[in-house]
Amino acid sequence: MSLTNRILLAMVAGILLGSLLNVLLHGADLPVGLRAFLDETLIGGLFDVVGRIFIASLKLLVVPLVLVSLICGASSLGDSARMGPIAGKTMGLYLATTAIAVTVALLFALVVGPGSHMELTTAASYVATAPPPLTDVLVDIFPSNPVKAMADGNMLQIIVFALLVGYAIAHAGEPGRRIGSFFRDMEAVVMKMVEVLMALAPYGVFALLAKLFSTMGLGAIIDLAGYFFTVLAVLLFHAFVVYGLLFRSLARLSPWILFSKCRPVWAFAFSTASSGATLPVTLNTVERRLGVHNSVAGFTIPLGATINMDGTAIMQGVATVFIAQVYGVDLTATALLTVILTATLASVGTAAVPGVGLITLALVLEQAGLPVEGIALIIGVDRLLDMVRTAVNVTGDMVVSVIVARSERQFDEAVFLAGDKGPAELLEDGTPTL
Repeated sequence: MSLTNRILLAMVAGILLGSLLNVLLHGADLPVGLRAFLDETLIGGLFDVVGRIFIASLKLLVVPLVLVSLICGASSLGDSARMGPIAGKTMGLYLATTAIAVTVALLFALVVGPGSHMELTTAASYVATAPPPLTDVLVDIFPSNPVKAMADGNMLQIIVFALLVGYAIAHAGEPGRRIGSFFRDMEAVVMKMVEVLMALAPYGVFALLAKLFSTMGLGAIIDLAGYFFTVLAVLLFHAFVVYGLLFRSLARLSPWILFSKCRPVWAFAFSTASSGATLPVTLNTVERRLGVHNSVAGFTIPLGATINMDGTAIMQGVATVFIAQVYGVDLTATALLTVILTATLASVGTAAVPGVGLITLALVLEQAGLPVEGIALIIGVDRLLDMVRTAVNVTGDMVVSVIVARSERQFDEAVFLAGDKGPAELLEDGTPTL
């Protein structure tokens, strides 16, 4: 069985086992000893430990992978002066897809009306963490201490520092070539670490999902079915229709080949609910399976994991309409335009960690004149939706990477068109094995 199928099988098995354990613990009369074993030893012990170790291992690779990949990419582009156009295309596409995402979400929500038939029976309370001002976000892009930025995992600051180092390597002559060779060797070592981790991924995916669904279950969806399935429908529409059309029209390639090779990345994103934790797998897949050269992928993927939050923007658009309908507030055209602009710009300051979309949703609601307390209405299903929208986020990162790479002639179409090979089944130069 291929690695992709093993990861997908582990994902399905984890969901089924977790749901079964949830039913047993909350709906069955179990002996005290068996209940303690399932709840404390199996779920709170084994599944929790394996899942947390898996997430920690993913995060371990994020900073070194981003740093060495981006330095190698920037050093190879340093003499060609193409970093500016690449950055412009990448930022433009990321912001455009986010604006499209929140616009589609608002249209779907206004047509469906997920909150129009829901009565507000209890007082909801939610204390939102204040989002940082846009000026602080811009200033914080530039690091004053690169070591601290790497210790804190501040991706934007790491990107800026790596670009500077890569540019300096490209223009430092012989010393630059020696240092560049060191970073290329480091990149090969880190990529091998990613492959080792991916071989163990099915166990981590299984443990994460089994624990999540055993504690949450599927019952939370019933109370907010209108909101849940509206968000889910828009997420799937954006992932397959919007991205598919964008990929076909701009990259002139088959989106179905892309989607078939995205499956392991989706499994990681769904399990971790974090674009940052999925970043090593996303970068590895884009380079080894989609054919994007490191000079482009090393820039577009880390940047996308930081600022490209289309899934989060979709949730914010639907949640805004939902909360407005529950509270009986009519959204004007000006308010809807404000939501589109605010959600698009807020994505730039959204960290790539689980649940952070609720923080930026508070900013969107404030700008639209809606009660922030309404966020409490959707918290019950947000964790499940967070997993799906993370998969949408990483799909957008991969689509934009291929589009930019193809426009810059930094793309290997032979690798893209090759069979559905896993990362370990590609040679170091990217050529598919027989």
